[in-house]
Amino acid sequence: DLGCLDGDLTLHEGDLTDLGNILALIQTIQPDEIYNLAGLTHVKVSFDTPASTFDINTKGTLNILEAVRILDIKDRVKIYQASSSEMFGSSPAPQNEETPFHPCSPYGVSKLAAYWLAKTYRDSYGIFAANGILFNHESPYRGRDFVTQKIAQAAADFKSGRTAPLRLGNLDARRDWGHARDYVRGMWLMVQHDMPDDFVLATGQSYSVRQCAEAAFTHVALSLEWEGEGEQEIARDARSGRVVIEVDPALYRPSEVNALLGDPSKAKTILKWEADIEFPALIAEMVEEAKRS
Repeated sequence: DLGCLDGDLTLHEGDLTDLGNILALIQTIQPDEIYNLAGLTHVKVSFDTPASTFDINTKGTLNILEAVRILDIKDRVKIYQASSSEMFGSSPAPQNEETPFHPCSPYGVSKLAAYWLAKTYRDSYGIFAANGILFNHESPYRGRDFVTQKIAQAAADFKSGRTAPLRLGNLDARRDWGHARDYVRGMWLMVQHDMPDDFVLATGQSYSVRQCAEAAFTHVALSLEWEGEGEQEIARDARSGRVVIEVDPALYRPSEVNALLGDPSKAKTILKWEADIEFPALIAEMVEEAKRS
């Protein structure tokens, strides 16, 4: 089915796991650039659905690469492959393009396999395939099952009278969180580069889940006071004393990635890219949008 929005965007339905379908779509559309942003992206869910994770994230990437090879359009099509900081897993921070990969989830492993497929097709067939190793990129469009959006929505809800505590997993997990607007600009720059290459996109700063919660609640003028340790840790609103955050062990990952922190020096030097939107502004924007939803 085809549908147009504002006369500029045509939507085509397809299935990345079906090579025949992807071949037909690419042959019909005749694209100049392909941005493979599709995927099963929730890390915890990937432990529950590993087969689907690989079908979409790895086989889907393979099908795009194979379609370009079979159609023999490598001389005019450029591919952006969405890689992930989760490929680094437990490798010590900071992480850059030379850091050894050590993924700790089916999601990270599936993305690493797709990363190597892109490099292999680039080296073997001359296909322009650029891997963007992006650290966490957030926006108000983030799904509500992701921690930043859960926190932003909870802060907005508590400001308007919510009483049920927000339940979070590992409060000490640290991530390099940036704004999706900055990262999409970086994706485009990779595809405009004269040679296909692999680039880390990151802010170069990391924050814990606890700090993310503090930033969101501070934005709605609620100050958090933390009590307890481990699974018994809670946060109270300093003014009213009500519990606003509890730890839920069910939200822990089977294999936790404790610290991701990117080094975007290569992208800054070659692509002239760097993140412009700082973490507090990102969280404030997400909370404001949550208040309107």
